Amino acid sequence: MTVAERNSIVRKSFPVGPLQCNCTIIGDTLTGKAIVVDPGGDADVILNTLKAMNLSVVAIIHTHAHLDHILAAGEIQKATGAPIHLHEDDMFLWDEVEAHCRRFGLPPVKLPPPDKYLKDDQDLGCCGGVTLHTPGHTPGSTSFWFEDANLLIAGDTLFLGSIGRTDFPGGNFEQIVKSIRERIYTLDEGAEVVTGHGPETTIGQEKYHNQFVRA
Repeated sequence: MTVAERNSIVRKSFPVGPLQCNCTIIGDTLTGKAIVVDPGGDADVILNTLKAMNLSVVAIIHTHAHLDHILAAGEIQKATGAPIHLHEDDMFLWDEVEAHCRRFGLPPVKLPPPDKYLKDDQDLGCCGGVTLHTPGHTPGSTSFWFEDANLLIAGDTLFLGSIGRTDFPGGNFEQIVKSIRERIYTLDEGAEVVTGHGPETTIGQEKYHNQFVRA
């Protein structure tokens, strides 16, 4: 990727939905293409942000399938025609979204099935992004690494000073520790990390100071 191409990458992350999941739009101003990551609600906000950034969605991708990260996926797809991507190991959660909504007192949402399943080390086809399968929070938890932007979208795998919960169905503490140490902490220490909720951090900050998983 040339310097001009690298400088053409733009990104906005903002909280959406009832549990304030961090949704990220990352796009390329040269091609006008963008990816929406974790549309957890507030579809109108996401669509208006895309319009303001003058970007068209080529993929809707998910770090995992807990309801707070997927609620607006159907609405975004209906508005844009973009395919939905999810790791197959999280389909048991995707299929239960209506029941999970009722459990949390939210209006039931019916989602279309994913169009494509994410694979480890898959080229995302936009902004130089690739997938990193980082199970532990859920079996299909996946992080997205954008080397040219020096950016990791980690979902609920890694937080500022913390890690994702592993006491939900499909969670596994040993797996999440392995994922963080072997897949995330091997990346550039200066890279920004968009977490699933709350403030951003850097890989170096967590590698040396995270109280749950240190290098």
